[in-house]
Amino acid sequence: MIIIKSPEEIAIMRQSGKILAAILSRLEKEIRSGIKTCYLDEIMAEELKVRKVKSSFKGYQNFPANLCVSVNNEVVHGIPDKRVLKEGDIVSLDAGLIFEGFHSDSAITVGVGEITPQAKELIMVTKKSLELGIAQAKPGAHIGDISAAIQNYVESKGFSVVREYTGHGVGRKLHEEPQIPNFAFGKGTLLRKGMTLAIEPMVNAGDWHTKLAPNRWTVLTADGSLSAHFEHTVAISNSGGEILTKYG
Repeated sequence: MIIIKSPEEIAIMRQSGKILAAILSRLEKEIRSGIKTCYLDEIMAEELKVRKVKSSFKGYQNFPANLCVSVNNEVVHGIPDKRVLKEGDIVSLDAGLIFEGFHSDSAITVGVGEITPQAKELIMVTKKSLELGIAQAKPGAHIGDISAAIQNYVESKGFSVVREYTGHGVGRKLHEEPQIPNFAFGKGTLLRKGMTLAIEPMVNAGDWHTKLAPNRWTVLTADGSLSAHFEHTVAISNSGGEILTKYG
């Protein structure tokens, strides 16, 4: 069922997104060679406590952490642990929080120190593909317009979009209808004012196929290539897609 949010609910989600953007900005500044990925989860826990909000992820289907930290060939759902980041790594941070009963969801990918030209381009292309997808998020368009814009740009740059995992509606639940594939599939759901979406391209440097790690959470590229991930929570308004998790 597609849920249309009221102006009052959008206002709450706007505040939720603002808090999440501030936390992600803090986390981005903490990324450096020599830290353990669990340190980032500790920072997330600290920020959530100070701001009196809750993680959308911890405990969700028994996920054990406050945020996902995915490194290099990890696509999504990486579990923070005692791994140490090193120069040249790329790190995807995927976080969500609950504010007054409403979820916001966002992701960024960051390089650790000096990274390879391919890694830089992968990050740039993934971020740009999200921008192009959001540009299609307007009343009267369809989910398929978002999906096609993402895929067309990514593939024009020689990369591939993950197909097994998608964006989604977001609001009172972390995952609501509709699903938002990052590849062209047809028209899909008509976009209407008041819909709130988590648009999230996941882009691989190599093939689009993925596999699941032994922990049954972390998604890896099947060919071992690098992967990047960007995500925003977006509200459909008369003027287009309003980014609720805008940072920087």
